Amino acid sequence: MATSEPRLTVKESLAPSELDDVGALVREARWNQLAADWRIFIEFGRLYVVHGDAGHVIATTATLPYGGRFAWISMVLVAGEYRRRGLATMMLRRAMADLTAAKRVPVLDATPDGRAVYRKLGFEDSWGFQRLIRRERPRAAAHVGVTVRPITDADWPALCAYDAAAFGAERSAVLAGLRGRLPAADLVAARANGIAGFLLGRDGGLAAQIGPLIADDDAIAGALVARALDGIEGPLFVDLADSKRELRNVLDAHGFAAARPFTRMLYGSSARFDDDARTFAVVGPEFG
Repeated sequence: MATSEPRLTVKESLAPSELDDVGALVREARWNQLAADWRIFIEFGRLYVVHGDAGHVIATTATLPYGGRFAWISMVLVAGEYRRRGLATMMLRRAMADLTAAKRVPVLDATPDGRAVYRKLGFEDSWGFQRLIRRERPRAAAHVGVTVRPITDADWPALCAYDAAAFGAERSAVLAGLRGRLPAADLVAARANGIAGFLLGRDGGLAAQIGPLIADDDAIAGALVARALDGIEGPLFVDLADSKRELRNVLDAHGFAAARPFTRMLYGSSARFDDDARTFAVVGPEFG
């Protein structure tokens, strides 16, 4: 039975049964997130949820602040039988109002279908990226002249500072939530004068995913990816910036194929916060 008066609540945590509910929403949408991803929103962001008559979570939206300038909106999910009733728009408007009241610019990554909806709400296109998927693992070629190694605790402070300069805000808590989930992707490229790039990854419900990939140049980005690909089995996603054509050629040669385009959008602006030269692959549309 449909909810006659859906009630939107803001949650600081989710009960175990609610984690099961949001997991069911992810599976119904055929998205990739696991409970570990929801815990990042619970610990560092804000969840907007709608419950149905039976007490189950039937719709969600999440926000995740990055410093004082901007914040992500994501995880806009509505159970199939409750769609087209305005629940997603209701949650989005509330999330946008809360962020703008806090003087943070709302940012999101839109699918082609979602892009038209978000434009009507005042979001503007900034830049695009493409989700690529590899279904099998070919052997990666070695890259000469670039030192790539596993991330150590000693690397972590400098790595987070390097990332903040490229991303446009400090996000060490989110990066820490990724570290260790896909060990073969926890890699850093270092030069004598400091860090020149890094990669992280995570497990997922449909496929593992590598990202963020932040690097000084194409050669370093390619070396990080090649090292990771040689150690990861099974299906794999990467959300690659459209501008990174040289790395796209490398990934195509390693068996990746296009799965879905995304557009990064900002509320009331198209000016990006991150460094386009060093941003090769994003964490994913839910985290930026």
